[in-house]
Amino acid sequence: MRITRVYTRTGDKGTTRLVGGQEVPKDHPRIDAYGTVDELNAILGLVRVFNGRSGADAAVVQRIDRMLHRVQNDLFNVGSDLATRPEDRWETMVRVGGGDVTRLEGWIDELNEDVGPLREFILPGGGTVGAFLHQARTVCRRAERELVHLLREEPEAGEGAMRYLNRLSDFLFVLGRWAAKHLGEPELLWERTPAG
Repeated sequence: MRITRVYTRTGDKGTTRLVGGQEVPKDHPRIDAYGTVDELNAILGLVRVFNGRSGADAAVVQRIDRMLHRVQNDLFNVGSDLATRPEDRWETMVRVGGGDVTRLEGWIDELNEDVGPLREFILPGGGTVGAFLHQARTVCRRAERELVHLLREEPEAGEGAMRYLNRLSDFLFVLGRWAAKHLGEPELLWERTPAG
């Protein structure tokens, strides 16, 4: 794919085009869904930057980076899928599916085994990488909600994407805990009755 011009002027009146060329308003459920996936991808880019600057053990930094690099590529596939109506998909189009979900589940199981059981709800924050991972998790949940809205109107829009985003939010939560442990960031627990 080659992008020769960034601006097209087609959005000046509040519309944009899907992959197949169909013009839709910029607040169409498809645009909401893949726009939020794009926002999530940008946050994961921030996580990778701050992870790289953490000064933590190189093996830990690389493990986090490798997983998030794969997820960012998956999210481009999700976004492409959501930007394409079913009738405009092509035979070799890459779409997330069962294998991608299984990979996330494997990572979740590996990381979760290392962090141990959760004693209480976690407050987002504690450290830069962990805080951005919690933000990513909440944006991922929003993308799920927007995809549910789209699937109600267009059931063929992306069942694989729905499963992937659902599992991804779980992965981001567990990765946040694992990163806090291995990057030396504090994990802040909810206090039901705060002192003071």
